Amino acid sequence: MATERLNAIVSQLTPSKSGLSAITQKNPDDVVITLAIRTPLTKAGRGGLKDTQLDYLVYSLLKKVIEKSNIDPQMVEDICLGNVNNGKSAYIVRAAALAAGFPNTSAASSVNRFCSSGLKATQDIANQISLGNIECGVAIGAEMMSAPGGDQNPQPFHEEILKCQDAADCMQPMGQTSENVGKDFNISRESQDRYAAESFQRAERAQKAGWFDDEIVPITTMVKDPKSGEEKQVTLTKDEGPRWGTTFESLSKVRPAFSQYGDRSTGGNSSQTTDGAAAVLLMKRSTAQRMNQPILAKYVGATVTGCAPRIMGIGPSLAIPKLLGKYHLTLADIDIIELNEAFASMAVYCVNALGIDTSKLNVRGGAVALGHPLGATGIRQICTGLSECKRQKKKILLTSMCIGTGQGMAGLFVNEMV
Repeated sequence: MATERLNAIVSQLTPSKSGLSAITQKNPDDVVITLAIRTPLTKAGRGGLKDTQLDYLVYSLLKKVIEKSNIDPQMVEDICLGNVNNGKSAYIVRAAALAAGFPNTSAASSVNRFCSSGLKATQDIANQISLGNIECGVAIGAEMMSAPGGDQNPQPFHEEILKCQDAADCMQPMGQTSENVGKDFNISRESQDRYAAESFQRAERAQKAGWFDDEIVPITTMVKDPKSGEEKQVTLTKDEGPRWGTTFESLSKVRPAFSQYGDRSTGGNSSQTTDGAAAVLLMKRSTAQRMNQPILAKYVGATVTGCAPRIMGIGPSLAIPKLLGKYHLTLADIDIIELNEAFASMAVYCVNALGIDTSKLNVRGGAVALGHPLGATGIRQICTGLSECKRQKKKILLTSMCIGTGQGMAGLFVNEMV
C-alpha cells in the first residue's frame, strides 16, 4: 500500500500522460467496479417478470449484490437507482435496500434521465467516490415495463413552452423520432432490417454459447397464468428476447409499427419493451484491495450532450466523440462498444456517422434482440460489455445510448480481467 501511495505521488509530480496510457494507469484513488450483475431480461406484459413489482425486483437484485460480493453491507454508503416509469422509485430503493440487508446508515436515492438512467446512476456513485464523499456505493438500474403507465408526457406543456419548437418536439413519441431519423438521413427500411437481423443472430449465438451466463443472476418470483389466474413460483435464468432463427427475410415481412409517422421502423427492428434490472458495486481501488474485493474494471468517466429532440436517436453520435475527446482517444483505441439499439434507425445512423467497426459493436446483440428496460439498460450494457471484454481478453469498453427529448450519453471503462 505504501508503494502504491508513493507511485501516486510521483505520478502527480511528473508530466501527465494522455490517451490509453493515462486511462490504463492504476492508482489507489481510482474508482473501480468489483461486481457487475443483472437479472434475465423478460418480455413486458407476457414474460417471467410480468407480475413482479419494481420493489421486489430491486430488493431481489440488491440481495444478490450482497450475496455475490460477500461484502459487509455496512461498507456501502450510498445506493442510487436509475428508473424511468415509477414516480415512487426513491421510496422503493430505500425500502428495498433496508429489506435486502443494508443498514439504515446506507443512504439511497433515484435518478431519471430516461434511457441513460442506469449510466447516470453509475456516474453519480462514481463521482461521489472520486470526490471523496463516499468510499463505496451501489448503482442499480431497474424497469418494469409491464407496469401500467409509461414515460410519455400525457398532457401538453404550458402554452408559453410550446411556442418553442424544440420544446414542443419533446412531446413526440419515440417511434415518431425514429421515423424522423430514417427520413432525415435516408436510413432505408432494408438497412434497418439487415442491422436488426444481425443483432438477433449475434444474441442467438451468444445465448447458445453461454456467454451471458456470468453476467446473469437467477431471480425467483411468482407468475400468474393469464387464463386460470393460478400463481406459481418460477426461477428465471435466461433472457427471453432473442428469437432464434430470425433472418432479414423474416424481418422484412413485419408491418411498420408507427405507420402514422412513416414506414421504416417496425416491431422487428426496434427495441423490445422489457422488464429487468442490473447493478454494479463501485469503490476506490484502495478500498477494494483492503477488503479483498475482485477488481473487474476501472470506471474512467462519462459525459452527456444534447441534440434536437425530434431526432433524439442521433445522440450517441455526439456523446461518443465528446467523451473520447476528453481522454484524447479515438474509436480505434476502443475494443468493445455497447451501443443501445433503441431503434435500428439510430443504430445504423451512428455506425455510419462515426465509422464504427461493427466487429466491435454489440458483439452479443443489442436492445433489438435483448430488450430495453429503460432504467436498467445503462448498467446492463456495462455488465455485458465487461463480460465480453473478459471473454475476448480486451481492455477498453465504451457504452452509449440515445435519450428521449434529445440527448446522448456515453461511458468509458477499462477491463482489468485480462
